[in-house]
Amino acid sequence: MTTSTAAIVDEQLTAPVVGVDVGGTKIAAALVSADGGLLGPVAEAPTPAREGAQAVLDAIASSVTTLIDTGAPAARRVRLAPVAVGIGSAGVIDAGRGVVASATDTITGWPGTDIAGGVARRLLAAGVASQDLLVHVDNDVNAYAAGEAWIGAGAGAGSVLVVAVGTGVGGAVVLDGHVHHGAHFLAGEMGHMPSGTAGSEPCTCGRSGHLEAIAAGPQIARRYREATGAVDVTGAHQVERLADAGDAVAQRVYREAAIALGKAIAAVVTVLDPERVIVSGGLARSGDLWWGPLRETVRAEVVGLVADDLELVPAALGTTAPIVGAAHQARLRLLSRRAAGL
Repeated sequence: MTTSTAAIVDEQLTAPVVGVDVGGTKIAAALVSADGGLLGPVAEAPTPAREGAQAVLDAIASSVTTLIDTGAPAARRVRLAPVAVGIGSAGVIDAGRGVVASATDTITGWPGTDIAGGVARRLLAAGVASQDLLVHVDNDVNAYAAGEAWIGAGAGAGSVLVVAVGTGVGGAVVLDGHVHHGAHFLAGEMGHMPSGTAGSEPCTCGRSGHLEAIAAGPQIARRYREATGAVDVTGAHQVERLADAGDAVAQRVYREAAIALGKAIAAVVTVLDPERVIVSGGLARSGDLWWGPLRETVRAEVVGLVADDLELVPAALGTTAPIVGAAHQARLRLLSRRAAGL
């Protein structure tokens, strides 16, 4: 490698990278510096989820193009087209190829979509990227976990388990700064593991007795409605408020959700032995009524050596985590390319 080539490579590795979070309702993108800072505001656009995969790819590329054209003075200062784009997307993602391995119907026609190739071609056609642009794609929870493990609640930990609890239950495993994907790109996905506490509760996947059937927000509300007939209770935080006000059924349902999650976390911790467990998602904003039994259950279920040392903490970065994490994953892949001489 010549001196001038090495200088270009070094400049590329410190240049801002675009991070994108693709959800069922919106696409959020921002330029991310080499140290994880956001270089300007987050640009948001609606996801045309019902218009099909190609329309969503168009929207992703448009968001990146708009960001580069109008919101990226830092990018212009370094006089570089984006060297990489990191994308966190809904669905099970083959991160090596940037292709959707499987997905629900949240985005029409999403399974099988080549996100990496489709976005790269569109950015090249728009004149904002070179032919060797790196586009890295991963599952959105994995991207979230990568951000939290890097500069969020997992900073400084060598191994992190991230558990996301909201409308569903997801998870991710980060080892030595890298997301571990597993043989089928599902490592850390805890929602559909069997839960003895769930019993015969129906799961969204069509089976029963899974963790998500008792621990996810909508299922907490469903279980309260079924127990009381209160049809106006549609969210977990409504149940939490009722529990705080002394409603015995709400207290039981909320506590059972936390205990079920705690037992599942303890099982995964027993197998993986992570240094830190980060809990994110809407339920992570709950109070002691949820966090209390969650922590108690985890510590009661793991062996003493782990119980004495395990850190169980809420996420820190909020909604920017998947953007930061996706960009960080893309930058790590650039470093890997450089190490391989590519």
